[in-house]
Amino acid sequence: MKNYKHIFFDLDHTLWDFDKNAEETLNELYHSYKLCDLGLHSCDIFIETYTVNNHRLWADYHLGKISKAVLRETRFKQTFIDLGLSEEHIPHQFEDDYINICPTKTNLFPHAHETLAYLQDKYALHLISNGFKESTEYKIKNTGLGVYFRNVFISEIIGINKPDKAIFQHAVDVAGADVPSSVMIGDSLEADVRGAINFGMDAIYFNPHFAEKPQDVNQQINHLKELVELF
Repeated sequence: MKNYKHIFFDLDHTLWDFDKNAEETLNELYHSYKLCDLGLHSCDIFIETYTVNNHRLWADYHLGKISKAVLRETRFKQTFIDLGLSEEHIPHQFEDDYINICPTKTNLFPHAHETLAYLQDKYALHLISNGFKESTEYKIKNTGLGVYFRNVFISEIIGINKPDKAIFQHAVDVAGADVPSSVMIGDSLEADVRGAINFGMDAIYFNPHFAEKPQDVNQQINHLKELVELF
C-alpha cells in the first residue's frame, strides 16, 4: 500500500450494518403495526420490497435527483403500494417510527471496532457520510464509533453529497490532508469509490456481499479485518 496518512470512511453499509439494523427495526414495526392484519402476510417480503425501494431512492439522493423529503415520503409509501395496500390504509406514522428507532440500533460489520482501533494508532481517520444529520449523529453516538474519527463530515450539514468532488475537497481541506496521502473506503461504487477516484483520491471498495468487482475498481475488500493486513 502507498504511504497513506489519512483514511476516510463511509458509515452506512460500510461500518454501520444498515440492512441488518433496518431488518431488526422493520421486524419490530411489522408486528407492532400488525401489518399481517392489513394483508401483508410475509414480513420477509415486506423487508425485501422496502430494501429494493430504499436502495434505489438512496442512489437517486446521492446523485441529487431527489430530496431528503422525497426519499422519506416515498420509500414506505411505495413499498406498501407495491404490496397491494391502498393509500388510505397506509400507516402514515410508520416512517417517523422507523427513523426514530433504526438509528438507535448498534449492529456494525464484523471487526469494525478492532479494525478502527488498529488503524487509529497509525493513521488519521475521518468519516464522510451522505446520511442525514440527526440519524448519522445517533448512529455514531450509540455505537461508540466517534472515538476513532478526527472529523465527521455529514453531507446534509455541508450541503454537498458524495460523489460530488466538492465534498471530498472540503473533507481534505478541513482534515489538513492532501490527496496523494489519502484514501477513501466505502461500499457505494458511485458515491464512495468513483466519487473519490474522480476527485483524484485512491479508493478501496468495501464489498461484503461479494458482488462482481467492476474493471475500473483497483482495490476491494470483503471484510473490514482485511484492512489490518493491508495497512
